[in-house]
Amino acid sequence: MKILVVEDEADVVSVIRRTLDEAGYEVSVAMDGNSGYQLAKANDFDLLVLDIMMPGMNGLELCRRLRSEKINAPILMLTALNSTENIVAGLDSGADDYLPKPFHFNELLARIRSLIRRNNTEVQPATKMLSAGELTLDPDAKLVFYNKTSVNLTATEFRLLEYFLRNKSRVVSRQDLLESVWGIDFNMSTNVVDVYVNYLRKKLDKAGAERMIYTQVGMGYILKD
Repeated sequence: MKILVVEDEADVVSVIRRTLDEAGYEVSVAMDGNSGYQLAKANDFDLLVLDIMMPGMNGLELCRRLRSEKINAPILMLTALNSTENIVAGLDSGADDYLPKPFHFNELLARIRSLIRRNNTEVQPATKMLSAGELTLDPDAKLVFYNKTSVNLTATEFRLLEYFLRNKSRVVSRQDLLESVWGIDFNMSTNVVDVYVNYLRKKLDKAGAERMIYTQVGMGYILKD
């Protein structure tokens, strides 16, 4: 699940991002309403978390604008203005739920799960299973098997393998992986991609899988059947 968080307080963003990442969500962040609008327009997010008080375009204006442009992803508003009038204003602007600050992060996760479940009650086609040889990945159930042997992955390892499978037989660069798996604002000088590819290879090898992820020197990585 891809979530966009639009919030201008760096400390709050840091904790929200870490919380959602550990829960298995793919998180993008914008620090003001205008940047949030551009990201929401350019990407297909499963849920948006919007702060109300922000520079540029506040959360209420952003919410109204997104709804007017037929962006229908669930929207959770964060507000330090915990009055009935402000709550009603948020819901009237097109938000699906609100959460007053300060909040417990378990409650944030519960609200997000509820909104996503509510949005998914509509009949939708089943997500296609991803596979390469005897390796299969279920994007909905978050399960990975190699020849019926379960492969236990962390949330980041799962996202990395899912990206490889969705781009099977195509060379993907380290920058592709950083932007798609870790987020567009991740430090590009890090060797985190190489470290996690190594983790993933070891777990697949432990499950009995043949070598599938190959290094293309100077270009990146490729997953082959």
